[in-house]
Amino acid sequence: MTADFSAEILCVGTELLLGEILNSNAQYLAQQLAHLGIPHYYQTVVGDNPARIKKAIAIACERSRLLIFTGGLGPTPDDLTTEAIADFFDTPLVEHPEIIEDITQKFARRGRTMSQNNRKQALLPAGAAVLPNPTGTAPGMIWEPRPGLWILTFPGVPSEMQTMWQEVAVPYLKAQGLTGPIIYSKTLRFWGIPEAALAEKVAPFFELQNPTVAPYAGKGEVRLRVSARADSEAAAQALIDPVAEQLRAIAGQDYYGSDDDTLASVVGDLLHQAGQTLSVAESCTGGGLGQFLTTVPGSSDYFWGGIIAYDNRVKVELLGVDPAVLEQVGAVSAAVANQMAMGVRSRLKTTWSLSITGIAGPGGGTETKPVGLVYIGIAGPGDDVESHRMLFGNNRSREWVRWLSTCTALDLLRRKLMTL
Repeated sequence: MTADFSAEILCVGTELLLGEILNSNAQYLAQQLAHLGIPHYYQTVVGDNPARIKKAIAIACERSRLLIFTGGLGPTPDDLTTEAIADFFDTPLVEHPEIIEDITQKFARRGRTMSQNNRKQALLPAGAAVLPNPTGTAPGMIWEPRPGLWILTFPGVPSEMQTMWQEVAVPYLKAQGLTGPIIYSKTLRFWGIPEAALAEKVAPFFELQNPTVAPYAGKGEVRLRVSARADSEAAAQALIDPVAEQLRAIAGQDYYGSDDDTLASVVGDLLHQAGQTLSVAESCTGGGLGQFLTTVPGSSDYFWGGIIAYDNRVKVELLGVDPAVLEQVGAVSAAVANQMAMGVRSRLKTTWSLSITGIAGPGGGTETKPVGLVYIGIAGPGDDVESHRMLFGNNRSREWVRWLSTCTALDLLRRKLMTL
């Protein structure tokens, strides 16, 4: 691989431009290129228009040597990627009988007959090799239209594209000597600390060159991505690990996990290791906390269930909340959060319980109890119970308040479990 070699991702589809479909293909390919050590500086999204596709190709050819296309390989009139590429390089399309046979067999296995429109998918520029699609009807191609320029095309269906990438494209790129030192990253995850506060604590690490450290914020959490360039994943990890360890030490309990960890999975691991169990009582989150907990495989080992107490009668009849307390201080209060937590823990006989009661909005707030006010209760061994008052802001959306409530409840429990 020469010094000027780099890849560009070109995603074709008007639905991408309209925001109707999330462009997960670009994210996947970007991660894969980094893992293969292939430099990647540009991504392009273009609609189903042959003139604009060819203009995108012209620009990409000036700055990149490996062009990776997704989308536009289907049998319908708006699938124009292959034709536009062939036209740009002034190369005729050639029909591949083996593709027609493959598509025919796939239709037959489904008890259907191949449409004549599907013959379009068997057309590739002269000289291009077929990039087989094991599951779908749209094959891709591998083509070197001129020396030092490579083109790979994939269908837009993510599962099909990913299979084709791993089974054919990766071995091809390696065989051509187009891969290089890999870029490997580790993501550290934090909850309960603002991005600016964490960035200030770890500011000197942003000056590192290899590995590099970069901050990101999203969905209430803060992340630090530590990335290293090396000849192998093991060598990259050796560069990353000591830096990651220092960052974790600086952050203390604000650090909750790495990479694919979630607050639900981390709390689950702590409960499992301690042989303890959890139940939940939810009002404003409407079951969101229980849903998040059960996204973790094996969560039935420690999560026993919950009660969605949206109406006050449910709080009284199922959770044992005192009607007089409801009358005096209202459902959104520390006292009710405590009683909800104790009630569900007693009912389901778990070690721990969490309760959430609040005002998610957009209506229902008052001057003393604004939208975004949430109380979280935690009941634990020995009938210990405590509540935490949170104000997530009245300019937040309803779903945002519910999400912050769910994650903050798990984070509060995580911190308690870590001190045991």
